[in-house]
Amino acid sequence: MRLIDALGYRLPPAGIVSILHRVSGILMFALMPFIIWMFDNSLTSEISYAKFTAVFASGAKFLPGWFFKLIALGLIWAYLHHFIAGLRHLWMDATHAVTKEFGHNSALVTLGLSVALTLVLGYRLFF
Repeated sequence: MRLIDALGYRLPPAGIVSILHRVSGILMFALMPFIIWMFDNSLTSEISYAKFTAVFASGAKFLPGWFFKLIALGLIWAYLHHFIAGLRHLWMDATHAVTKEFGHNSALVTLGLSVALTLVLGYRLFF
């Protein structure tokens, strides 16, 4: 198969959700040190919580605060997408609802919900 043929292929929504489910899992795993740092600094003491919030407000060293917010937003999307896609898979496994129509519709709902909830929480994070 030539590269031109591969670029012309349109992946169905279920395929996109499947790939994004894997990407979101890898993203959460790769950013686990950042998650642990956030959790530790937010709960250790009032002083560490103040430092934690200052990083998001004004940044740390040479990285601006919006960069840390962007990483947190990526984690928010990864968690929400992975969770909703996981619920989709559990629903299909439990009800044996494995039809082309259900797969298409549930993939669109998964994509829509994960993006909409990420936008709502992102608005809260940045404003």
